[in-house]
Amino acid sequence: MERIDIAPGLTLSRLVYGMWRLAEDTDTSPARIEAKVEACLEQGITTMDHADIYGGYTVEGIFGHALKAAPALRDKIEIVTKCGIVAPAGRHAATRVKHYDTSAAHINASVEASLKDLATDRIDLLLIHRPDPFMDADETGPALDTLVKSGKVRSVGVSNFRPWDFSLLQSSMEETLVTNQIELSLIHTPAFTNGDLAFLQERMIAPMAWSPLGGGSLFDGSRPELLAALKRIGTEQGVDETAVAIAWLLAHPARIMPVLGTNRLDRIARIADAAKVEIDRQTWFELYTIATGKEVP
Repeated sequence: MERIDIAPGLTLSRLVYGMWRLAEDTDTSPARIEAKVEACLEQGITTMDHADIYGGYTVEGIFGHALKAAPALRDKIEIVTKCGIVAPAGRHAATRVKHYDTSAAHINASVEASLKDLATDRIDLLLIHRPDPFMDADETGPALDTLVKSGKVRSVGVSNFRPWDFSLLQSSMEETLVTNQIELSLIHTPAFTNGDLAFLQERMIAPMAWSPLGGGSLFDGSRPELLAALKRIGTEQGVDETAVAIAWLLAHPARIMPVLGTNRLDRIARIADAAKVEIDRQTWFELYTIATGKEVP
């Protein structure tokens, strides 16, 4: 499995396992979680993507129980988590209105809660989950710097930020923001032309891609021409259509790191098939043209 240098001394696996659906599984026992992680590790997938809000603030705890039961796993993986969304659920059940909080106090409290729930002494990559229209960059930036200096967090980045949000936060920091996790898929293509990817490429920052399969809409029958093309290419190369859709992202020179989440062990075991697929320039544009519904000008 290819690895991406994300920060000095820290690399992530090119394919990332996402935890947002972990609480939806009928079995959330430590043994079941360990089996999922081991299925990833067998393919070289070592990076596990969390957010404090996943599962109504329960997923980190579910994963932490597995790490307590199998502590040797911790040194085999990188933990990514996010903070900044405050919704009326779990430990924030008394919240009156869903909002964003990028204050130093909230970020610090969120990190302490994540460290406890995940049963770990460090977070490898902490992301601010959403751009906060009420953010004070001169408070948020130094708070992130301090967390890195403390060793509780090894590196920091953002999620869903536009270039101007990214630049504003970075302007108040000593540490470097190392990634932006954005929505990217054949169903959601704006970042390829609206400047989001170009901004990151210019700075040699590898993006992470959430919902790289369009939340399943690639395969629900609503895009028959696109699905047919994915199946045809997959048949030609001995993989399924999921692998082709992910390979389309991997082929892009921006070094995109897709974040994939599934609770089925058989699907987890096939995630790395995407790395086997060859997508040349014309094939990339063939899928792009079908996805956008028009040929390029």
